[in-house]
Amino acid sequence: MSDAEDVSTGRLLTLEYERIKDEQRARIGFRDNLLYATLASMAGVIAVAVQAGPGLLLLLPPTSLLLGWTYLVNDEKISAIGRYVRGELAPALGVLVGAGETAVFGWETAHRSDPHRVSRKWLQLGVDLLTFCGAPLAAVVVYWSVAEVQVALGVLSAVELLAVAVLAWQIALYADLRRGGEVRGVGTLEGAAPRRRRRSDPLSAAGGGRGAAGGR
Repeated sequence: MSDAEDVSTGRLLTLEYERIKDEQRARIGFRDNLLYATLASMAGVIAVAVQAGPGLLLLLPPTSLLLGWTYLVNDEKISAIGRYVRGELAPALGVLVGAGETAVFGWETAHRSDPHRVSRKWLQLGVDLLTFCGAPLAAVVVYWSVAEVQVALGVLSAVELLAVAVLAWQIALYADLRRGGEVRGVGTLEGAAPRRRRRSDPLSAAGGGRGAAGGR
């Protein structure tokens, strides 16, 4: 590559980094607001159920499922952006600028070395499961306990429990509980950042350092 090509490619990689970090920040804000939206929705459903009857508690599981799945997809895309920066952009830009042993975008990796990261991730997993799965489970149990269960609503509640179990499984699957590691053998959810194609130019020399380090 000529010096002009190096500068041009480096500039493109830097612009790509800026754009995807903007997307990541926007998704983080949206994801965090979903927690408040979920709590507000739950409060509304419970208030209506107290006035109109326990059968309306069965509205809580689909509400939690919808918001929980949206939360999970955004959370995975946020993690996918981090993996892409660590595994693709940083090594490629490091080759272009001749960084050597100096880490490019070092914070993307450094923050994952926090010794308390794993314990925080377990706590976050507990909060996510309690919010999006524990509350709808409790709503179904309360309905079964205090209401005269009708056949149609009984079948509906059973389907809701199955859907809640699937959501809980997916939340746990993508929790990324390893310190500085990734969830191995797990694909990304819809919309995850694609891997850059390897080309027969000096950028492909960065392949030795391009593992998909994972998570937030």
